[in-house]
Amino acid sequence: MQNRNFIKIVAIVFAVVCLFHLSFTWVADRVEEDAIDYTENPSKEAKEYAKNAGIEELEALKKFYLDSVRNKPVSNFFPYSYADCQAREINLGLDLKGGMNVTLEIKVVDVVKALSNQNKDEAFIAAIANALKVKGDGQGNFLTIFAKEYEELAPAPNKGLSIIFSTPDLKDKVKFTQNNKQVIEVLTKEVEKAINTSFEILRTRIDRFGVIQPNIRKSNDIAGRIFVELPGIEDPTRARKLLKSTAQLEFWETYECYELFEALESTNNFLRETTEAVNIEEDSIEVKIAEAVVVTKEDATEDKASDLLAEIEVDALVDDSAANNLSLEASATENPLYALLYPNVDQQTGQLNSGPVVGYCAIKDTAALNVYLKDDKIREFFEDDVKFAYSVKPSQNFEEPIFLELFALKSGRNGKSSMEGDVIASASAQINIQNSWEISMSMNKDGAKDWKRLTADNIGKSVAIVLDGYVYSAPTVQAEISGGRSQITGNFTVNEANDLVNILEAGKLPAPAHIISEAIVGPSLGKEAISSGLTSFVFALLLVLAYMIFYYNGAGVVSSIALLANIFFIFGVLSSLGAVLTLPGIAGIILTIGMSVDANVLIYERIREELSNGKGLRLAIEDGYNNAYSSIIDANVTTLLTGIILYTFGTGPIKGFATTLIIGILTSLFAAIFITRLVISYRLNKGKTISFSTKFTEGAFKNINFDFIGKRKRFYILSSVIVLIGIGSLAARGLHLGVDFEGGRTYVVRFDDTVDNEALKSALTDVFVDEDGLSYTPQVTTYDCATCDGNQVKISTSFMIKSKEDQIIEGLLYDGCRSFLPNEIISILEETKGDTLKKSNLLDVSSYDKEMKPKFLSEYKMSSQKVGPTIADGIKTAAVWSIFFSLLVIFLYILLRFRKWQFSLGAVVAVFHDVLIVLSIFSIF
Repeated sequence: MQNRNFIKIVAIVFAVVCLFHLSFTWVADRVEEDAIDYTENPSKEAKEYAKNAGIEELEALKKFYLDSVRNKPVSNFFPYSYADCQAREINLGLDLKGGMNVTLEIKVVDVVKALSNQNKDEAFIAAIANALKVKGDGQGNFLTIFAKEYEELAPAPNKGLSIIFSTPDLKDKVKFTQNNKQVIEVLTKEVEKAINTSFEILRTRIDRFGVIQPNIRKSNDIAGRIFVELPGIEDPTRARKLLKSTAQLEFWETYECYELFEALESTNNFLRETTEAVNIEEDSIEVKIAEAVVVTKEDATEDKASDLLAEIEVDALVDDSAANNLSLEASATENPLYALLYPNVDQQTGQLNSGPVVGYCAIKDTAALNVYLKDDKIREFFEDDVKFAYSVKPSQNFEEPIFLELFALKSGRNGKSSMEGDVIASASAQINIQNSWEISMSMNKDGAKDWKRLTADNIGKSVAIVLDGYVYSAPTVQAEISGGRSQITGNFTVNEANDLVNILEAGKLPAPAHIISEAIVGPSLGKEAISSGLTSFVFALLLVLAYMIFYYNGAGVVSSIALLANIFFIFGVLSSLGAVLTLPGIAGIILTIGMSVDANVLIYERIREELSNGKGLRLAIEDGYNNAYSSIIDANVTTLLTGIILYTFGTGPIKGFATTLIIGILTSLFAAIFITRLVISYRLNKGKTISFSTKFTEGAFKNINFDFIGKRKRFYILSSVIVLIGIGSLAARGLHLGVDFEGGRTYVVRFDDTVDNEALKSALTDVFVDEDGLSYTPQVTTYDCATCDGNQVKISTSFMIKSKEDQIIEGLLYDGCRSFLPNEIISILEETKGDTLKKSNLLDVSSYDKEMKPKFLSEYKMSSQKVGPTIADGIKTAAVWSIFFSLLVIFLYILLRFRKWQFSLGAVVAVFHDVLIVLSIFSIF
């Protein structure tokens, strides 16, 4: 064996490098174990910290310890800090660690509209609508399609895109003399710039979010895709708010409530008289007594001075009689506006309250109220500069927090706010004198000047602070404020306050970020995945090691040493590259174990052939290795090329599988060929012998002769039957596609006991009903795991797939699953379905839901996945291209390797045949 010393040096250096990078994982684990020990005897400061942390005491104590040592060297012998170790340890994927995986899209159309300064040109708006329709959920370039549509609608030179985009922001880049092609080139660069800016802003937000080992990357085109992984996160709703917030901060002047009284009255009268406008379904005005009872009948009748209160007939809201629904319906008919919007009146005096809040609207009624407030005829009753906005949080004036405040804002001459958030220089979260969290903001020089003018003009009135269209606070101005200081209050938790500061300081997104795909894995499911993955890995490893030693004796021991070294190298490379280890990645490592052993099998069988031909041991080993090289390299190169294609076109789990497969192929070649050769040569040089078989396996399979070619017709017939049946099944039934191919949501729910899948499906169908009354029947299948006993199910549905309101769908999921949860009040739920609604029953149900719903979402819902139509279309396209290029590279490699196209064609036909067989089986079964 030539260059033996060079191979030794490479192997030693490779091992040292891998050991160095793996040491960070070991050290990080040791520090975390020390943190657990610390919780048993914490310091006084740690106990004080745990009281105010807002999380469980043990977690708070552990966090206190880790924060205290985060940036300190672990020891005198290991100069790296715990933070350094965390950054360099083996990065576990979400399926092993639990967490959230999100694909965001900065839609090009939103950027284009923003660049046009929301231009209202009819041809421009129509071209955008047509381009969106043509593009659909496909992968086409929106700008190219838009340019073509616009030229068809506005072909004249004086209607060029340069007129649309000659805005103040683009005045130096778009000239009136430029043609449409030149403008599109400018827009392409601006879109890329907007996406890059959004990426940097989101990365800043995520870095400040406090998640360990977050991962964020973006696509290399102008599709606007940003991929985010947040391992270990336990509050997906908080993460969604962080990622989707555009941070559009605005300061608005406001109207007083009494200034809009006549407009509200006119609106109510108009809706009453215009029967065509009053088409409110009973369900849209149904009020749950347990949630809506705020003003008692006695309160309402105590003072009849207010005609407005008398009109509303609030007694209809609290009547426990069976005629309650009829009273509500009559109230909605007589006062259609006030059935949705309860005016801001003093319950004692019946007089309108001061301030910018015009009324309160139940969260479930906001959509119906918006329809009224946006109607052109109703808008005529209000001043042109009136704009409405809801509070970001439910009102605290009600027993149950389900009502939002409706604010009346006053726009400036240009229809915009008085000030925007770009004047904010810094922000911080602090506790005020009321012992609640608030956000303190300081402005730049120009902002301080404008803030001084705005407060001076509105002494005695309110200035609303609005973020992303929702009012966070509306303080009353007591005096002119100089210095550019302002505060946002709003009953924040510590996390909400810190997140808001994070969003404000990171900056405003150029366009909204839409979540088009997400996957959430609970921590318990992640732990189970680690356990099952390691179990399968260890079992496969031990089985292969035992078989090799049994079959090849001493040579089997050598191959086992090489196999263990190969696994060590794989994990070392994963750690050094910062690659993510996923459950499919573990599957890739297990596959690599088989491939590594396969190389040794080829070598050893060649050596056994040479020995049986009478050659000496050294010569047999030399010839055996030389004769096996070509087969080993051919097999591994073709697999390597396929792995590269999977990595290129794959996403998520496929990319994780491809990563470990590629690394494993390279390390297994090194281990199976060079390390085994080094060990065997070392033994021979020491005068020791080595055997390649045992007395049980010597001569095994030597004289066996299977006449495959002679029986080929039988296999032709069998294969043809399977393929023909499969093609028929594909044509008639198609494939049962998962949500990643057709879009939808998938939830894994684990109940306490085994559930009837059909009964669960029926219950979910009853609640998965869209606004048109169309029911969506989900797929419900048993989803077993190592610790499950038929009590875990996978629920897949395409219900409201384009909706951004994930919390609403999760609420409906809970409603459908509620009767299968531990529940002592099933009879109460059944009773509420009758004609008579019992107030006490509803209170019991509300109390039960308030406690059980969060528990269901955190403990029973093990994981969830959402795939939007756009992502699904991309995955299908990538799958087709992956198969095509895999066949192509195999064809080309064999052609270059053997110089015969017939060999290439035969191999490709054989592989394509295998693809058809697999698809056929999937369709048939």
